[in-house]
Amino acid sequence: MPLGNGDIGVNQWVEENGDFVFYISKTDAWSENGHLLKLGLIRISLFSNHLNGKSFNQKLELEKGVIIANYGDARIRLWVDANHPTIQVDIDSKTPLKAKVSFETWRKERKLVKGTETSGIYGVSDVDKSMSFINPIYTEADTVISNNNNNIISCHHNSYSQWKANLELQALDEMAKINADPLLDLNYGVCIEADGFVSSSDTSLLSKSSSTHFQVNVYPFTQTGSIADWKESVVKKKEDVKKLSSQKRQKAHYQWWEKFWNRNYIFITSKDAAARHEAEMVTQGYILQHFMNTCAGRGNFPIKFNGSIFTVDTYNRKGSGEGLDADFRRWGGPYWWQNTRLIYWSMLISGDFEMMKPLFKMYMDALPLRQAATKKYYNHEGAFFPETMNFWGAFTNTNYGINRDNLAHGEVTNRYIRYYWQGSLELSLMMLDYYSFTNDKEFAKNTLVPFVSEILIFFYHHWKRGEDKKILFSPAMSLETFHTAVNPLPEIVGIRKVAEKMLALPGAFTSSQQTELWKNLIQDLPAIPQRVINGDTLLAPAQTYSDINNKENPELYAVFPYRTFGIGKPGMDVALNTFEKRTHKDNGGWIQNSIQAAYLGLADSSKKMIVESFSTWDKNFRFPAFWGPNYDWTPDQDHGCVAMNALQRMIIQYEDNEVRLLPAWPKEWDLSFKVSGPNKTIFSGTIEEGRITTLKVSGRKRVDIIK
Repeated sequence: MPLGNGDIGVNQWVEENGDFVFYISKTDAWSENGHLLKLGLIRISLFSNHLNGKSFNQKLELEKGVIIANYGDARIRLWVDANHPTIQVDIDSKTPLKAKVSFETWRKERKLVKGTETSGIYGVSDVDKSMSFINPIYTEADTVISNNNNNIISCHHNSYSQWKANLELQALDEMAKINADPLLDLNYGVCIEADGFVSSSDTSLLSKSSSTHFQVNVYPFTQTGSIADWKESVVKKKEDVKKLSSQKRQKAHYQWWEKFWNRNYIFITSKDAAARHEAEMVTQGYILQHFMNTCAGRGNFPIKFNGSIFTVDTYNRKGSGEGLDADFRRWGGPYWWQNTRLIYWSMLISGDFEMMKPLFKMYMDALPLRQAATKKYYNHEGAFFPETMNFWGAFTNTNYGINRDNLAHGEVTNRYIRYYWQGSLELSLMMLDYYSFTNDKEFAKNTLVPFVSEILIFFYHHWKRGEDKKILFSPAMSLETFHTAVNPLPEIVGIRKVAEKMLALPGAFTSSQQTELWKNLIQDLPAIPQRVINGDTLLAPAQTYSDINNKENPELYAVFPYRTFGIGKPGMDVALNTFEKRTHKDNGGWIQNSIQAAYLGLADSSKKMIVESFSTWDKNFRFPAFWGPNYDWTPDQDHGCVAMNALQRMIIQYEDNEVRLLPAWPKEWDLSFKVSGPNKTIFSGTIEEGRITTLKVSGRKRVDIIK
């Protein structure tokens, strides 16, 4: 079972011998190699004869953010404080018992990474035919600190870092000189304390006597510097939390979760038994994925698509992926925009605006590096972002190309992403939508306009104009699918959508120089690519395209994410023909057909794919929202969030100040809902047999509702 407070996470289970066990994770526990690690494992053992043969049950109380395990007369309650940096375990029993708390780490010594594990540290070094890194890479040991006055204290210290070499490889030496290494000397670990317990070793605490109540607290903490300074800080953090009443913290924790669950909900049912079963499965899937986003969405870094902070070991699995520790995640530590975005699009309609801030911050922090790279590689202004990047903004070594013989600065060897830059346009649109929903003027001034301006400057300057005076996007590619393309559709519709919305911003945020460039950029765009198949006009991935290597439908980016075509917009017949004749009709993972079906009003198609997605999880796990591994790793955050996005857009779609309710809702599903819209508007209501029976609109301001 997963649990978390947005920054600190746990994976909890009970073993056959009754031990209550959980992994600890944190959103900023980056290794020397830029790989997100666990902090360790906690094992709680109860000792009492009266537990033998007693009934056992375990449950996750979503509404309270609590896991409870009942051992007959004894109960263990686990919660990650929503407001403070601590994990708390409360043990209560009608009969006095003894308990032991143990800390375990599998990183006990330096270990050479090889075999399957190499894909978990993706992008740092090339791999040879024997599945070993050409330049050896190691996982380093944790440091368990001794003699801690009845506390357990352990951390991982990064004594070296790949950051500087990563920038030097990409000819960004100057940026390495003027910026601090985000990995070097980073410490992350835990301090564990339990009232009435004494140290039985450096990694275990034993209760001094039998009792009917124990409280165990784990304090995860991350800080750059020496291990000694980290230890001093984590102990101070512990003391600060201990000054607070546990009862008051717990009450505030419950209140936080109550407020969260009242912010957004989608409950579906049906009068028909078969349809009701599907409706309840979809309701469960939406709630659980929303919960998992929340457990990991308020930290110092964005949610990782390939497992979030909830990866676990595969020691008991048989077959592919077996025998791996809990640090492993396929595709490792870098962020793929194609995958990351799908988590964050869902947060607008769910009203989880504070959870979007780590994403915007990561890209904004990386903007100076991308400006420097643009100037270095192309000798013009603006900024481009790679599709796959380390959190500080640079390509991974292997994607950029480690062997630079006869390669110019900026020439990327990975053909899947060498010209894949359109993701920054989609991020720009997401920022614009965020402003539309929140009306946050400080965000517009300090993040939105500075960031998006640099992206549009890049696209304005980067390509020459053709004979028709229009931008000639070449060399280019159309997503990862067509590695060779001229005038790819995602760039053309993305630039137009973003530039038009930037021009619509209040004049106080923009300058005449900026607006002039945006107008010229729109004017210089070529036409949206089209093609004719069997007499039907369809959108095309690009003007010309070849070298297919993936299974996306780039032409449907005109529907989502860029919303150029859709319900109530021109060219609906072209968009419907394009969707019907799309090449790739798969579902699951990051495939977004269900979202695009919703945007085109195809209720039955979208419903079918959502039901399938929310009914399909990794059967190696009991928790029914551990999707995957699909193209990535379990729990696959794309899989659940694609279905979330599609379900939301079956209920509500928006463009500027126009809101369309029930654009793709199946009549056989009844609904109770609460969703967010533009201009701080909240919509709640009920639907029966395809009709809105009740509707409440709060905070309504400059919103036109189309039912």
